[in-house]
Amino acid sequence: MIVTLIVVCEVGFWVLLAAGLATRYLLKMPRTGLALLLCEPLLEVLLLVVTAIDLKNGADPSWRHGLAALYIGYTVGHGHRTVKWLDGHAAHRFGGAPPPVKPPRYGMARARHEGTVWLGSVTAAAVASGLLLLAAWYVGDDGNTESLRSWIFVAWRAAGIHGLIALSYAIWPKKAPKETPEHDPGKTREKAPGKASAVPARDPEDVPDLLVGRPREDEEQVR
Repeated sequence: MIVTLIVVCEVGFWVLLAAGLATRYLLKMPRTGLALLLCEPLLEVLLLVVTAIDLKNGADPSWRHGLAALYIGYTVGHGHRTVKWLDGHAAHRFGGAPPPVKPPRYGMARARHEGTVWLGSVTAAAVASGLLLLAAWYVGDDGNTESLRSWIFVAWRAAGIHGLIALSYAIWPKKAPKETPEHDPGKTREKAPGKASAVPARDPEDVPDLLVGRPREDEEQVR
């Protein structure tokens, strides 16, 4: 049941997100669209309540409860960034807003961006750990809470791996590609100002008669 509810919450997240953005920009009802977007956290609350009830009714703590805690933590840590990103693109596409600013790709600016995203993973791990410890306390010493506590290690291991990846951008910052001047083979070369041509200009009278066609003396005789 818990796994099914996680799938329902995930599908519901995207359905509410699509409905909120469509209502906000296509139907021109910003308040209604905002209300739909604000319903997103209710899905996580529902998942949390059902998980607690399942444990209270005597269900043995298992990987399903740990997965639910991780899902809630991930939504808290990264869900708002996903909503903001999609809202910016929808506002540009359907609302006439300027295109959203793309994250930096090179240098220390990229490293700072990756560090900010990593803080979302730290938040997700902290929220998941808090929920898992709360669930273990709720079950008490009579139940097997080892499976719940093992998910705390999983959450922080994922955050640690993400942190190493983010740190690599600061140690080895990605360099921007060098811009090469464009070469246009059809473009004529301009003469440098102040520099005379290498071939001196010649008077048309000095052009050989062979290039003109008929010798000039023959022309005078004909005349």
